Amino acid sequence: METIFNTQHALHHSPGELVGDGYVPAFEKPERAELILARVKEVGLGKVSAPIEHDLADVLRIHDAGMVELLRTAAAEWAALGRTGPIAPFTWATRGMREDRIPRSLNGRLSYYCFDAGTPLTATSWEAIKASADTALTAAGRLIGGAGSAFALCRPPGHHAGSDHYGGYCFLNNAAIAAQKLRDNGAGRVAILDVDYHHGNGTQQIFYHRDDVLVVNLHGDPDSEYPFRLGYADEPGAGAGEGFNLNLPLPPGTAWAGYEAALRQGIARIAAFAPDALVVSLGVDTYKGDPISHFKLDHDDYLRLGGIVKTLNKPTLFVMEGGYAVAEIGINAVNVLSGFLGG
Repeated sequence: METIFNTQHALHHSPGELVGDGYVPAFEKPERAELILARVKEVGLGKVSAPIEHDLADVLRIHDAGMVELLRTAAAEWAALGRTGPIAPFTWATRGMREDRIPRSLNGRLSYYCFDAGTPLTATSWEAIKASADTALTAAGRLIGGAGSAFALCRPPGHHAGSDHYGGYCFLNNAAIAAQKLRDNGAGRVAILDVDYHHGNGTQQIFYHRDDVLVVNLHGDPDSEYPFRLGYADEPGAGAGEGFNLNLPLPPGTAWAGYEAALRQGIARIAAFAPDALVVSLGVDTYKGDPISHFKLDHDDYLRLGGIVKTLNKPTLFVMEGGYAVAEIGINAVNVLSGFLGG
């Protein structure tokens, strides 16, 4: 399996995030990608290649042009205001506020497009964000060219980014961009399987009204887990997309037995959909030692997960998402890929 990896990912290094104990060092950090890459090489998973730069047109197939422009230019605007710290909103939209008007000011646009306090931009973030999308697009290109599988080692991650909003460490939705690329190049139907601990709210929102992309999410129950306001079981899709969104929320403490049952339910739904290609949003924050998550999967469980995904026998693109037990992230992520290849 070929891995696509971009060195520009390190240009995004969040200075920290606001959590219950105050402003703390960011859990999403450059070491995550470097350790996964090291493990890819250690086990001899396959060739490692750099991404090809793609035109923004592929990104704009999924994302609002105003949000993309904000991500691209916010650092220069911030500096022009004489500011030197992390670029983040200090207000967020809520019920009763207008959605039909985008403020002209930088502060107003940050408030309009960003939904949390954990996803600041820095002076060099855009280069990393764009390269992460290019990584997913390049890996999708391998499937378009006939490869049976590929691994997009994306960072920053993407599945919390919606068509016109970003947060959850995510700026552009790499999995959605890749899925659309597959659709635009001959795949009549694409399924997205999101196995990150946190619900892929952005991916759901992007495809919620569509019947050509099935979205299946296994995740922590949003009654108690981020992103809290999406990811419930009673969200089946809407309009043409009704029946093409499946959420499988699970309680804190879920170990392999409970997880496997939900995974097989999701796999069965994907098999019935009969996609031409599969995109896996690969988060390994389901690990028992993850510092911000509450499932109990262990190293060997990720081998089993990959083997179960393989039973679909579809061209499969793995796109890296979360996982914050940094010392173990390489083992867990590559175990999924090894399980898939061994399956």
